[in-house]
Amino acid sequence: MTTPRAFIIRHGETEWSLNGRHTGTTELPLTENGEKRIRATGQALVGNDRLIVPSKLAHVYVSPRFRARRTVELLDIGCRDKLPWHDTHTPCDVRTEAKVEVTEDIREWDYGDYEGLTSVQIKEQREEAGEIAWDIWRDGCPSGESPADVTKRLDRLITDIRTRYHDEAIGKPKGEAPISDVLLVAHGHILRAFAMRWIGRELTQGVSLLLEAGGVGTMSYEHRSLHEPAILLGGAFMVDVVEKAA
Repeated sequence: MTTPRAFIIRHGETEWSLNGRHTGTTELPLTENGEKRIRATGQALVGNDRLIVPSKLAHVYVSPRFRARRTVELLDIGCRDKLPWHDTHTPCDVRTEAKVEVTEDIREWDYGDYEGLTSVQIKEQREEAGEIAWDIWRDGCPSGESPADVTKRLDRLITDIRTRYHDEAIGKPKGEAPISDVLLVAHGHILRAFAMRWIGRELTQGVSLLLEAGGVGTMSYEHRSLHEPAILLGGAFMVDVVEKAA
């Protein structure tokens, strides 16, 4: 029976992610090491016998930021259609019919006045102003987005995923269910917020989740029920291998 999944991948390392600077709207390239690690992630986790099976992807959502788009390129999932930001199609080994959609709904949190600052610098600024310690999940960002702003666009995206891809497939025999897995390539704060909203938790409760640059996570459901969304903690790749061996 089918249990659809939503894979999340944080973009590869940049100079700012390396030194802890908050990067929302600023456009930055991946570092050389960042590119190498994403290529390695694609080789290890993308393939017919891997965690992310390209032929089982129904759709790919990607942030408009260059670092996220470059990450999609390096993952090499093998799209039949040209990527939306390319003028022409680059010849490749076609492995998926999934469409790639660039969407503002999965762009990074707008840090406003805190763009380019480290957490230490923000703490110092707030202490000098006599303000309480900063918690993005509670306070949001001055001149940027609040938790409510982020929740609104993530909930819209989650509804889109479930309505267009997961609802029709969940619980059906694998031979009868439509292709339903989706992939999201984006950023650290927004993907952790996505995971919280996926399971219906308020961002203001605090988000004790980590996702390193180039990190991969999996969202799914318990008991093959759209009403029981869950975060899958490891084992997914190993389960696919066991199923094949059986």
